[in-house]
Amino acid sequence: MKLSSLLIITATTLALNWSHYLSAQPTDVPHISPRHLSAQYWVDKTEDAEQRLLSASAIQELNQHTFKQQSELAETDKLPEQYARAQLLEMLNNVSSVPGYNRFFANGDPLTEQDYARYRDNMNLDALEPNNPVRHALVTTRTTMRRFPSPDKAYNDEMDPDIDRFIETGLFPGDAVAILHQSKDGDWLLARAYHYLAWIPAKDVAIGSKEKVYGFKNAEPFVVVTGAKVFTNYNPQLPQLSEKQLDMGVRLPLLSNQEVEHNLYGQNPYTSYVVTLPFREDDGSLSIKPALISRNQDISSGYLPFTRGNIIRQGFKFLGERYGWGHDYNARDCTGFVSEVYRTFGILMPRNSTQQGKGRYGINVRFDQNASKKEKLSAINNMDVGDLAYIPGHVVMYLGEDNGQPYIIHDVHGMSYLDDQNNYYKGILNGVSVTPLLPMRLSESSSYVDKVYTIKSIR
Repeated sequence: MKLSSLLIITATTLALNWSHYLSAQPTDVPHISPRHLSAQYWVDKTEDAEQRLLSASAIQELNQHTFKQQSELAETDKLPEQYARAQLLEMLNNVSSVPGYNRFFANGDPLTEQDYARYRDNMNLDALEPNNPVRHALVTTRTTMRRFPSPDKAYNDEMDPDIDRFIETGLFPGDAVAILHQSKDGDWLLARAYHYLAWIPAKDVAIGSKEKVYGFKNAEPFVVVTGAKVFTNYNPQLPQLSEKQLDMGVRLPLLSNQEVEHNLYGQNPYTSYVVTLPFREDDGSLSIKPALISRNQDISSGYLPFTRGNIIRQGFKFLGERYGWGHDYNARDCTGFVSEVYRTFGILMPRNSTQQGKGRYGINVRFDQNASKKEKLSAINNMDVGDLAYIPGHVVMYLGEDNGQPYIIHDVHGMSYLDDQNNYYKGILNGVSVTPLLPMRLSESSSYVDKVYTIKSIR
């Protein structure tokens, strides 16, 4: 036998053995095999996978109803032009209230009254005027909103380093915000996004006229980021726009090649999407500049069709991403995960799990504390792909059924269940994971199913 043939056979044998080894690897997640980690497996099992669930006009109508029903949501372009001192002071005190529980720095030292006094001082309350004008801005880089105008991280008694209790949520390039106030050191802005009010680093936004901000936000035609993360092309002339990260759901205005005269930053744009991005000038003001995103990136012209198949495919694009409380760790948490999946269809939701779970939007099946497990299992049996089940502090997305077992995909921190011998097992997932629903537990005495209080269908 020729040496080349022997090498090919040996390499093939090793590859097959390695493939078998990987597929046979044990996992501590119950009822999971490699097939469950394939989006296509679930798409193939789904009836009417490519049927549109809502048209573009129906989604627009759904959003309008959601914003009317949910007081925590705001159309930032319709906010008042100014806030009276008393009104803004109340908002600031609500956003930056001192926690009712002890908080600790990473070294284990507790936060003291002096620490909170330092945060309060930087809130710059003495600078409030009788009437305070509202400005508008676009986010220029992925950033986070925080409880106080400070980068300090704070943890609870358990000192879980993955959960900074002062982080609130994340914002992405192109997100529009209303600016209500500035910290004493000038480094922080009190910003109102469509779904949250908190402090944001001033360096991560560019302030412009209301017309420029919302002209960008509502521009057509547009593209939507449909990958977990995509990046603009390398730009040797404008580093601020070079290889910029754009997360799932980001919407950007689309230009034609002719509008940039077939040459942008020394590159022919015909193999890329020509988009515009917000640009922060040295004085913090807003400019809008073109950028390129290669067509090999995961981008859609307009929103994706809202189908069961697309819900599954979008969710699986995050599979394995590390859990990021409040969008920390350049990632997202359970509500961020479902929100960004649905954002690719143009559907907007509140930020927090309680706001989502108790929200009136969508079609809701509610359970009070007297609901039986039989009632809940009956409702779970009737769940459709993409439906959301809410338990206190968490949300999961339904994938379908396999061998009589309902499966979910969710961005989850911990994991526990009762094993085959009815022993309580406590492990960790800490990422976007596929699991069966029924075995999952919040504690030794209570399961996910025990605590489900809403099943929501986005229709």
